Amino acid sequence: MAEMSDLELLDALGVESETKKKVAHSPREERIVAGFEEIQRFVEQHSRLPAHGEDNDIFERLYATRLDQIRKQQDCYDFLQALDHQGLLSDSVTLEEANLDTLDDEELLSQLGVSKPSEGDVTFLKHVATRAEKRAAEEIANRTPCKEFDKFKPIFEAVQKELEDKLRETRPFKDYAEILQGDLFVLEGQKAYVAEVGEEFIPEHGRPDCRLRVIFDNGTESDLLMRSLQRALNGDRASRRIIDPSPGPLFSGIKESDDLASGTIYVLRSKSDHPLITQNREIIHKIGVTSGRVEQRIASAKLDPTFLMADVEVVSTYELFNINRSKLESVLHKFFETARLDIQINDRFGHPVVPKEWFLVPLFVIDDVVEKIKDGTISGYTYDLESVAIIPLAV
Repeated sequence: MAEMSDLELLDALGVESETKKKVAHSPREERIVAGFEEIQRFVEQHSRLPAHGEDNDIFERLYATRLDQIRKQQDCYDFLQALDHQGLLSDSVTLEEANLDTLDDEELLSQLGVSKPSEGDVTFLKHVATRAEKRAAEEIANRTPCKEFDKFKPIFEAVQKELEDKLRETRPFKDYAEILQGDLFVLEGQKAYVAEVGEEFIPEHGRPDCRLRVIFDNGTESDLLMRSLQRALNGDRASRRIIDPSPGPLFSGIKESDDLASGTIYVLRSKSDHPLITQNREIIHKIGVTSGRVEQRIASAKLDPTFLMADVEVVSTYELFNINRSKLESVLHKFFETARLDIQINDRFGHPVVPKEWFLVPLFVIDDVVEKIKDGTISGYTYDLESVAIIPLAV
């Protein structure tokens, strides 16, 4: 008797066989599945839903928009239900549709994992402002007459004369550079003076920001966010920062009656379990300068590669008055350059980052350096790494 195949045996036994066909997905369905799996991986890594917000990582914002769109489209919802082991489609925590306006136009094209068009594509729009840039422009344009302009007019007149006499100069504004009280800029052909800097705050899922009072040389003023001014300066190709090229004093350590506190040097110690940190924890310090409260600056330390992706403790602070904060931080970091910590860590997306503000320096040495900066003698010293001491420069 000839050997029977499996199908023939099943047929002889009266069992109906059925060949299961592999379900073929359309290209659109495959993109939707791939996009939803990216959202699932984000939730697994961060134990939360992706959120909107112009200061969030671009990928998180895309995932938030994508999830919104999936929930709103019944065919997507039905198609993905079998894959939704985390309950994302019916989660009671919804994402506010009103926040969609905070996303750029290009990002909205990626709602369901569709790539943005390339420059060669007929749908590509060149030199079209993003939503964030449009909001920044609107906020800058929303000015009111400055009732105290007589108080500020002499500042603009003096600055103009100093520019003509080459005592001041202008330089291009660097992307998202720091903005401090007293800073001067040229924006849209007008001089702008930062008269007041408000308390620093951190928007939900965002980066630190603060409210500014900016006076313009045409007699108007604007109450706007620092990041809006940064965007406006970045968006204006002719914008400039007006600077004093002379180094000038860093700060006065004595508070006068009419002085305003303008910053803080902070020294932090990491709680990271990185082997290099645990072995040298007592002498590894982060040295920085901030215009706001140190507690706010370190609030999200364990999510920030600048802080080694770990919580930190404040070991020392020094209150400053009449300070040029950027100059001071530059002096501190340059002075301890030979002791800069050489370490590389991964951020929350697995990308390698090399933090720049951590140094192998004991706290007592930092105390001594701050005192020498205050009394103006720091230029006569250098830091010797081998002896772990501040020594006079050779004559």
